Amino acid sequence: MNQKYIRDVRELSDTMITLQQPIRVLDAVQWDDGIREAFFESQGRELPRVDDSYYRDRRPLRFDPEAKTGELYEFKSSVETRLGRTDPVGALLLRMTGEYLEIVEMLKARGTMEFSSRSNLLYGHASARETDAGPCLDELAHQLVETLDRIGATDDKDPETTYSGTDAVAILQERLDRVFDSPEARVRVSASDGIAADAAAGADKIKLRADARFTDRELRLLEVHEGWVHIGTTLNGSQQRTCTFLSKGTPASTITQEGLAVFMEVAAMVSYPERVRKIANRVRAISLAEGGADFIEVVRFFQDEGKSLRDGYAHAERVFRGSLPNGGPFTKDLSYLRGFVRVQAALADAVRKGQVERLPLLFCGKVATEDLASIHTLIETGLVERPRYLPPQFTDPHALTAWLCFANYVSLVPMESLIDAPPSAGI
Repeated sequence: MNQKYIRDVRELSDTMITLQQPIRVLDAVQWDDGIREAFFESQGRELPRVDDSYYRDRRPLRFDPEAKTGELYEFKSSVETRLGRTDPVGALLLRMTGEYLEIVEMLKARGTMEFSSRSNLLYGHASARETDAGPCLDELAHQLVETLDRIGATDDKDPETTYSGTDAVAILQERLDRVFDSPEARVRVSASDGIAADAAAGADKIKLRADARFTDRELRLLEVHEGWVHIGTTLNGSQQRTCTFLSKGTPASTITQEGLAVFMEVAAMVSYPERVRKIANRVRAISLAEGGADFIEVVRFFQDEGKSLRDGYAHAERVFRGSLPNGGPFTKDLSYLRGFVRVQAALADAVRKGQVERLPLLFCGKVATEDLASIHTLIETGLVERPRYLPPQFTDPHALTAWLCFANYVSLVPMESLIDAPPSAGI
């Protein structure tokens, strides 16, 4: 392969990493503790005092939006000149650039009605249909909850031993050490007093809240969702020698990565009813906000679902962060269910086309399902390296193929006709 081309790809990849470095969406949209405490002081009767001035004065961006936009357009021109629009790497970098340009516009609109509409462009709508014949995300979320209710699925029937934060750190560390077993891929698990959630994950670390308690089921889910998928894809991306940009994600790859993580929860048999309900209710809450519900009404929705006022606030904050408390939702949390649907579609497509061997390439880095064909091409040319860290379900292509064949069969057969059919005669 042309050495100049390889150098161009590496230089442009590294430039992309540098350009995106200060663009931190979740950090830019989160609310501080004062907003939460003021809400509780009003006993949940007053909307959080968040508008554009709050973000401008209390949470300024870490970059100049106009300057960053100029840098991204300059980078876009450089990619078009040095690689071209039809080049596989060039196409991926141009798509990423377009997404970052849209992210900058969304962050410029924090605390205004425009923020939510910009979010829709990046993460979608709860009313969107991923296929023409299928349900929209909100309908799918309702179906999941109705199914749980119909079968009486709860997590109360099988109480588990709980572990302190300190004990949970040791247990999770030991499990992840078995997966990430090389010195350059050491994953650190630690206890922390400085996080609001029970757990928080970074590129190569997971923090557990020191005063929280964790069940074994919750630790298994953290191992799979945060460890196998999010940290695994980050490490695989960071170990790419040429296409280094695969270590960084955009909304398109976020949708796939969250969906892949939820898929792995199910495939590894570590999910549970309350987890499924949480994912579904995030979509339902976003749908309510898209329909005009304000922050207080969404908090009450979660209270009606059995959550405390404090938990209701935490869930509603995820829906409205970045936006106004009555100005439409931040739709990132659609990624879990939307991504799951897309990953399932990618699995079915791989079976249909006889390309099951491509599926592990979703773990090469922060890859979107629509990138699979391009990534496969880049693997064959040597520009992208195969993922080193894979969940066990993806390490044996023969077992994966057999499982997908049966799963594809089940999706095609109208099972009601078999269940209602009369018993067949014995031999």
